[in-house]
Amino acid sequence: MGSLYLSIVVPAFNEEARIGNSLERLRDFLVTFDRSWEIVVVDDGSSDGTAAIVEEHAAADERIRLVRAQHGGKGAAVRRGMLEAKGDWRFLSDADLSMPPDNLTRFFDSEGGKPAFDVSIGSREAVGARRIEEPWGRHMLGRIFNWTVKAVAIRGIEDTQCGFKLYSAEAASVVFPAQRLEGFAFDVENLFIARKAGFSIGEVPIDWQYYSGGKVTFWTSLTSYLGIFQVRLNHLLGRYRAEKPA
Repeated sequence: MGSLYLSIVVPAFNEEARIGNSLERLRDFLVTFDRSWEIVVVDDGSSDGTAAIVEEHAAADERIRLVRAQHGGKGAAVRRGMLEAKGDWRFLSDADLSMPPDNLTRFFDSEGGKPAFDVSIGSREAVGARRIEEPWGRHMLGRIFNWTVKAVAIRGIEDTQCGFKLYSAEAASVVFPAQRLEGFAFDVENLFIARKAGFSIGEVPIDWQYYSGGKVTFWTSLTSYLGIFQVRLNHLLGRYRAEKPA
């Protein structure tokens, strides 16, 4: 493993309204974190001032860096960031910070302070989790999606879609090169690959605050739903050959 302990990977597409505040909140928490860290923001071809705002923060703190990418979808941005990150542990964080940064300590809250799993999922369904101000209809759509995930692709995981996940560097180096989907179903695919490769997966209860103005639309919801079946098809066609190193 390298000398850097934790990377926070933030995919961002047209996030100028909140990326600055999110970076400030992340940094305010991370300066209290007793291990080395970096924040990697992947700008997914934004047409607004997202990249410029990140560059301002990077100029003020060398532990923050910007990765520019052509627009390819959230899955593509996450893959790029996870593979360019340098930390022994790599944490995926949505740009809206709907999970408070201090919840990150829960992922390391095990014996010796080391995460209990190769892949830890921030879960809104685990015992002790809290959903705050989420509309009932949105919650039900999420549950229907998850029931389909469990029926078609991955059993035993109650919240595959939450945008906060921690990967070991080893798991990231195996899972993300094997990723094929670039839309919102990439989370299901990556967890499927991780389990197939033999990595341990667990859910961590978090506090999750609903914010309006997200990127989920009818079209992204539809493509995500179809993506569940694409994962199963890719598996049947032998397209996932990732394996955990012996």
